[in-house]
Amino acid sequence: MKKILLTAVAVFGFAFANAQEAKFGAKAGLNLSNFTGDAEGTSTKVGFQVGAFAEFKVSDKFAVQPELVYSALGAKYDFFGFDVTETLSYLTIPVMAKYYVADAFSLEAGPQIGFLMSAKAKADGESEDTKDAYNSTDFGINVGAGYDVTENINLGLRYTIGVSNIVKDAPDGISVGNSNIAFAVGYKF
Repeated sequence: MKKILLTAVAVFGFAFANAQEAKFGAKAGLNLSNFTGDAEGTSTKVGFQVGAFAEFKVSDKFAVQPELVYSALGAKYDFFGFDVTETLSYLTIPVMAKYYVADAFSLEAGPQIGFLMSAKAKADGESEDTKDAYNSTDFGINVGAGYDVTENINLGLRYTIGVSNIVKDAPDGISVGNSNIAFAVGYKF
């Protein structure tokens, strides 16, 4: 954990020191999430995300974009005949490296850490707190693309694959991760 935080601080420091231009903004979007790995019989759950970002241009073609995003993830599944919707709410911190292929079009990739805020399972109108069943942190890798519609408005498409086991006290050999496709609209100030 300390290595990750030190790496993030180093990336932020590098971006600030070498930034030619800095823009700040807000974003909101749609999440299509599911569980991966040993989670069988799950289907996509629709959620949302909302947050803030800063884009530091290091050169004409390269930028670093740290973000702070609330993201509702999870999955749907059948549990002994009951249709269950599991919602995991995270506060995520992605740090994206952006490469501008063209003036308005960028490709991006980078790591993400997520902190579990809440977890709830809903079935037949009943809701149960399931936070104790999940690990408090989640790590993921992001890849995506962005398009600047105007100088201020940005559209983004991103895929996040979880690289850590989100299930607490999972039996040996059992691993479940988060998977998410996000469509977001951002506004740069």
